[in-house]
Amino acid sequence: MSQQGDYSASSIQALEGLEAVRKRPGMYIGSTDEKGLHHLVWEVIDNSIDEHLAGYCTHIEVTILKDNMVKVSDNGRGIPVDLHEKLQKSALEVVMTVLHAGGKFDKDSYKVSGGLHGVGVSCVNALSAYVKAEVFRDGKIYMQEYERGKPKADVKQIGETKGRGTTITFQPDSEIFETLDFKFETLEERLKELSFLNSGLHIYLKDERGETVKEKFFFSEGGLMEFVQYLDLGRTPLIEKPIMIKGKEDNVEVEIAIQYNIGFQENLFSYVNNIHTRDGGTHVSGFRRALVRVFKQYGDDNGSFAKSKIEISGEDFREGLTGIVSVKVPEPQFKGQTKGELGNSEVVGIVSRITGEALSAYLEENPKEARRIVDKVILAATAREAARKARDLVQRKNVLTGGGLPGKLADCSSRSAADSEIYLVEGDSAGGTAKQGRNRMFQAILPLRGKILNVEKALEYRIYENEEIKNIFTALGVHIFENEDGERKLNIEKLRYHKIVIMCDADVDGSHITTLILTFFYRYMNELILNGHLYIARPPLYLVKKGKESKYAWNEKERKEITLELGKGKEDSVHIQRYKGLGEMNAEQLWETTMDPATRILTQVTIENAADASYYFSILMGDDVPPRRAFIETHAIYAKIDV
Repeated sequence: MSQQGDYSASSIQALEGLEAVRKRPGMYIGSTDEKGLHHLVWEVIDNSIDEHLAGYCTHIEVTILKDNMVKVSDNGRGIPVDLHEKLQKSALEVVMTVLHAGGKFDKDSYKVSGGLHGVGVSCVNALSAYVKAEVFRDGKIYMQEYERGKPKADVKQIGETKGRGTTITFQPDSEIFETLDFKFETLEERLKELSFLNSGLHIYLKDERGETVKEKFFFSEGGLMEFVQYLDLGRTPLIEKPIMIKGKEDNVEVEIAIQYNIGFQENLFSYVNNIHTRDGGTHVSGFRRALVRVFKQYGDDNGSFAKSKIEISGEDFREGLTGIVSVKVPEPQFKGQTKGELGNSEVVGIVSRITGEALSAYLEENPKEARRIVDKVILAATAREAARKARDLVQRKNVLTGGGLPGKLADCSSRSAADSEIYLVEGDSAGGTAKQGRNRMFQAILPLRGKILNVEKALEYRIYENEEIKNIFTALGVHIFENEDGERKLNIEKLRYHKIVIMCDADVDGSHITTLILTFFYRYMNELILNGHLYIARPPLYLVKKGKESKYAWNEKERKEITLELGKGKEDSVHIQRYKGLGEMNAEQLWETTMDPATRILTQVTIENAADASYYFSILMGDDVPPRRAFIETHAIYAKIDV
């Protein structure tokens, strides 16, 4: 095989043109906000990752340039530049300007690929004001530039090289996107995830926008084993090291890493060709089927489950399990545009067989670890039954008051969930002020007494016994049920408010209470976050007054600007009030600053990276102190304190 393999112009199959992308960008990248902006980077990086999966690329470099341009370079084979017979133009131009054109439709070029629809780099080109493609191939450097998807000139040779690969530099179009500000942290999280999923791949991230260059380097030799250990850093392991499962059948590659800890949560993340499948799919079903089958057989054979006299369910085998299920599928079939769930039916049996064989061998070879896992399963079954009884009490009608709603809830008049919102307010005092200041038509108020239970540390049945958590369940009108696979799901069909707003004091205690509430929603009401229902209110920190004129400030920078403005350059001529709590505002002020839809600032809670979100919650809210201390010491420099 040549250095380039069988990857040439004949590999590029053109299906249709580009024009619709600029007219309806949301159909291709989801949105034109910050999420859509970063999706452009993912599309370009996916091409480089596919070169790695094909066995050619070992290095990827992502650079945020000044003016919010991004450059992605790899040392893969380089996009072909020879003449495309059908279109009579360079294959590079075809790839860059024709929708559904690329080597991913040719099985000889890419065995597996994350870019299912093949719209990637041409989509980026269509939605960018400027793009430059550079190809290092066959000892030569080729280049072509584009403006809003159209070539400025033909592909031309601009030099010679000993290297190989592709470099794409692009500047998103301000006519398309709401923001052009790339977030270093967002790129960092995804690239770190990709390094775990692709062991042996070197990934560099640089940000050249500031006075000093910010750099990160990602490399994982252990792959999924290191990924699981990273995710479990804040938890106490039950077994010494993760269980690794690898296999291949009918060109489907399976790689799984699982680790048991002494906690109560299941943290399972799944991927297909490096794409995170948020809703799981057939690969996850196959894994879970084998896990339950093998462990149940082991426990039955040695009499452990019979002795416990507890009915064991599939869910019990997953408590305290952190795992990564990653498969490489030549022709993945995803359900929905977001690729959130794998639908290939043949993958169930493949993953189940490979997982079953590996787990059976592990249990036979590691009797001590097997015993610990079985004991953990029995404990989980006991706790599950207690939790079910406690949950049923919460979800039974009229459990709290005659009307079935919490006594402290000040409900709204509207019966339209889409138009209604509920504020979860820290403390009875602030709750009283909020009740006076709200719009009774569509705003409900539920005061919460102090700090709710830290669900990251608590047994599940304790959670349903907590008064504040019971009130949240009942007020929202949602309940937890078990689906056919024994998984706990949240039924949100009768959700009473489509906006749930956490409103706490702007101090350390308020931040802690907000974090506790977020932990609860993430672990037990995740569906509400994924459906965009959860928000955090941002009350102002300061009131700056001079005479009859006053303005609010939400941070230290705003306070200084307003102080200079009202004081005409003299800071000591104005009065500054620092709000340490919501209770320091009267009802009118609270409405004006924090509750009035026309003037308030709400932050929507989203999950950009599920694996990292789980990691941060376990680090910050879990039992293990050393990782939390290390995290705080590392990130303390980024903390902003307003005094």
